[in-house]
Amino acid sequence: MSGRLEAAPVFPDLDPAVIGWAQRTGELAADLPGLASEDQSVRRAAALRLSDLLAEEYTEPVPDGARIDDLTVAGGDGPIRARRFRPRDATGPLPTLVWCHGGGFVGGTIDEILNDRLCADRALRSGVQIISLEYRLAPEHPFPAAVEDAVAAVRDVRDRAHELDADPARIGIGGNSAGAAVTAIAALRLRDAGEGVHHQAFEVLPGALRPVGASSERFARGFGLDDAEPLGALYLAGASLAEASPLDAPDHSGLPPTVILVAEFDPLRDGALAYAEALRAAGVPVTVYEGAGHVHGSPALTAGWQGARDWRDAFVAALTLAYAPSDAPPPRD
Repeated sequence: MSGRLEAAPVFPDLDPAVIGWAQRTGELAADLPGLASEDQSVRRAAALRLSDLLAEEYTEPVPDGARIDDLTVAGGDGPIRARRFRPRDATGPLPTLVWCHGGGFVGGTIDEILNDRLCADRALRSGVQIISLEYRLAPEHPFPAAVEDAVAAVRDVRDRAHELDADPARIGIGGNSAGAAVTAIAALRLRDAGEGVHHQAFEVLPGALRPVGASSERFARGFGLDDAEPLGALYLAGASLAEASPLDAPDHSGLPPTVILVAEFDPLRDGALAYAEALRAAGVPVTVYEGAGHVHGSPALTAGWQGARDWRDAFVAALTLAYAPSDAPPPRD
């Protein structure tokens, strides 16, 4: 999750838990001057510190039944670090989701406490192994570096399925925020290469790397992404929207079943919904979950807000269903 949220009276329906988290974010950020540094390494270190402080307060800890280990997978320009999450008592190959974290294309890391807590919880609850990638970041590595990392990682996980305890027939892709945009384009590239994935899952997706719909204006200030406008340009670095923006891709056919989770008060909401409609128009099965009362970063508030736990449960249910064995009985109502 990225961006700083300032509580604002623009929309009065924010839950007190979200407002309290927003205020706490501002308090913690005030003590981290590195967030405003022009040095990317200093800014990333400060952002990691802020993320970790918030996660320690607002995100449920790693559950006891989860196993976490670090590994290396192929990237677009050599090996990259990755972190694997799976149920501790699981044996043998599991369906596997290759995941890209959020961070506005210029930040975020698999080393965030937030990444550990959310991925471990979701892997344990769904039974889907998650492999989270330390993909390359802009501006040092603009588009298509991150996409190339995700594509190479999916191929590597497939090739090393036995070693990584992954089911090669059930390997999917997904991400949060910027990571969702990265993996959406990676899925298109894999489709074009005849190597389509089993499923794709996107949280708070930047469906278009440009403003789309009323949400892009209505929630542009005070809802968590006030500082995000320049990030898309840093990532694109002159690339075309048709290449890098999921909604603007010329062809959405042949993509796998998809789940998209959108936040009600997110400036990215309408772009993600438009992407969902583009997939449907191309014949792709799509499930959309709209988190009532959510802003871009609030799905992380699982320690103290039922809304965030509802979001988690919807995501877990979607993964469980999407990666169920083909001979599994249908879920009960």
